[in-house]
Amino acid sequence: MKKSLIAMTSITYAMKAKNLLNSLKYYCEIQRTPKDLGTGCGYSIAVTAPPEEITAILEKERIPFRNVIFEQKR
Repeated sequence: MKKSLIAMTSITYAMKAKNLLNSLKYYCEIQRTPKDLGTGCGYSIAVTAPPEEITAILEKERIPFRNVIFEQKR
């Protein structure tokens, strides 16, 4: 299973995104953005669903994010 990190603009928006995605039954956790990939506020959400699907939900709900940082196998 792949895990994608989506860099957030603030910890507040990371928490809002996590609550929203969990309520929609998506796996989501907040984690620190790796320092070598540092962007945004330093926090990302880790998701297992396709990142395009997640970013579409965030855009629809007007939760700002920076970008999809990378995908890794879990």
